[in-house]
Amino acid sequence: MEPPNSPQVEDGGEEDEEELSGGEEADYRTSSGRGSLLTRRGITLRVLLKDGLVEPGDGVLAIHYLGKNFVGDLLNDGKIRWVETGQIFNSPSAWATHCKRLVNPAKKSGCGWASVRYRGQKLAQYKTTWLHKYQPSADMSMVSEEDDDEDEEEGKTAVQTDEKNKNNKTGLNGLLFFRVCSFLVSDFSKVHLYFVTDVMVSRRTDRERIPVRYCTLGTRDATRDPHTLVELSAFSAINRFQPFNVAISSNVLLLMDFHCHLTTSEVVGYLGGRWDTNTQLLTVLRAFPCRTRLADRESASAVEEEICQNLFMRGLSLVGWYHSHPRGPALPSLQDIDSQMDHQLRLQGSNNGFQPCLGIICGPYYHGNQGVASTITPFWVVPPPEQRPSDYGIPVAVEVTYVQDNFLTSDVLNEMMLLVEYYRAAPDLVQFNQYWCPDTTMMDKIKGSLSCHAPKDQAYSQILEHVYSQLSVMH
Repeated sequence: MEPPNSPQVEDGGEEDEEELSGGEEADYRTSSGRGSLLTRRGITLRVLLKDGLVEPGDGVLAIHYLGKNFVGDLLNDGKIRWVETGQIFNSPSAWATHCKRLVNPAKKSGCGWASVRYRGQKLAQYKTTWLHKYQPSADMSMVSEEDDDEDEEEGKTAVQTDEKNKNNKTGLNGLLFFRVCSFLVSDFSKVHLYFVTDVMVSRRTDRERIPVRYCTLGTRDATRDPHTLVELSAFSAINRFQPFNVAISSNVLLLMDFHCHLTTSEVVGYLGGRWDTNTQLLTVLRAFPCRTRLADRESASAVEEEICQNLFMRGLSLVGWYHSHPRGPALPSLQDIDSQMDHQLRLQGSNNGFQPCLGIICGPYYHGNQGVASTITPFWVVPPPEQRPSDYGIPVAVEVTYVQDNFLTSDVLNEMMLLVEYYRAAPDLVQFNQYWCPDTTMMDKIKGSLSCHAPKDQAYSQILEHVYSQLSVMH
C-alpha cells in the first residue's frame, strides 16, 4: 500500500462513474455554452464545484451502509479522499463501491450518487438542483440512472447508527478501539497505528448472563441490554465457508491466559502476526497485553505507542485483539459484536485487499468451564444481509490450528513480569491464596490453565515457578 503522503488513486472499475476531465465534460454536452444540454455522466463533482453548488472541505462527504459510517474529504479537483486511509477516489461510485465491499465483499457496485451524502444530503439531489438551475427543460430521468433501493435501506440505518455511536462513547465494551491507517509490512519500513480510546462507564455485575441464539435477536433494539451474550454460529450454518485459515502460537495463548487471570476486571490486548494472501493464512505470533486501566485515557496512548513500536521492531502487523470475560462465558456480547465488526472494517480498510481481523475472548474464572482450563474463543463477525441492514452482525466460531512452541521466549517472560508489576497494587487483583472451588486455590487454577499451553521444553516450569512466586506475595 502507498503511504499516506502519496495516496493511491482508485478508479471505479467498469461499473462506476469516472470523473471527467474538463474536455471530456464538454464532450458530454449536446452543444457548447452554458445553455447546452449536459448528459447524466457529464454532471460530475467537478461541475458541481465549478458552479458553486458544493464546496471542497474536510469531512463533508459520508456514506452510511449496513450500520457503518465512512467519511470523506471533497478535494478542489472533485476527487474524494477517504479520511480513514488517505486513499484518493476519482468518483463517488468508486469510493462507495470500495467501502461497501469492505463491509459486504459480495457487493457488486457502489451506486455512488445515491449513496454518498454531501453535508447530509444525497449527491443525487445536488445533481437534480444543477439541472433545475441550468437546464430546466432537461428530462429529469437524466439525473441519475442508479438504483436508489439500497440507499433507502441505508437511510433507515443512518439515525440508528448515529444513536449507536453516541452509545459507544460510553465504551465499546470498555475496549481500546483501534483503527489502522496503513501497514507497510512488506519492508517493515514504517507502521502507522492510530488508536482511539473509549471509556466504559457502566460497571458489570457478576450475575449469570444466559447466552441467546442469534436468530432470536431480530433488528436492533435500543432497549436491549448491550451486555447480552450471543451464541456463536458455524460458518456452515449460514451457508458460508471460513474465508481464511488461522494458526496461533501456544505462547500467545499462554501470555493471553496469564493476563486474563490476574484481575477480576476485564482486560484487553492486541495480537501481532502475519497475513499471507497467497495461502490465505493468518498466523498469530505475539500477544501484546495493554497494561492500562480501561478508563485511563492518559496512559492509553503511551501503552499503545509501545505496542506499535514492538510490532514494527518484530516485523509484525496487527492481526486482531483479545479481551476477557472474567467470570462469564467466553462468548461475545452485543457490544463485542459491534466492536469486532468495526475492527474488521478498519483493518480491511488499511489496504486494497482483504485482511482478516481475529477476535478472541478468554473466560478464566467461569465455573461452567471444563476443569481449570480457561475457555478461549476465537470469533469473527459476518455482516447482516443487505435486505436486513438494521440487524446485528452474525458472530461465528473460527476454526484455528494451535502451533506448539518449543520453548518460552524471553519476550513472553518479560511481558509476564511487567504484568505482575503493573497489577501488584491493583484493587481488583485476584487473591491467589483464596479458593476458586472447594479443592482448588486461585494459584492452582492459574497453574493448571497455563499448563495447557506448556512449551515442549519442560524447563519452562522452573521459569514459571519464579513468576508464580511473585504472584504469591502480591497480597
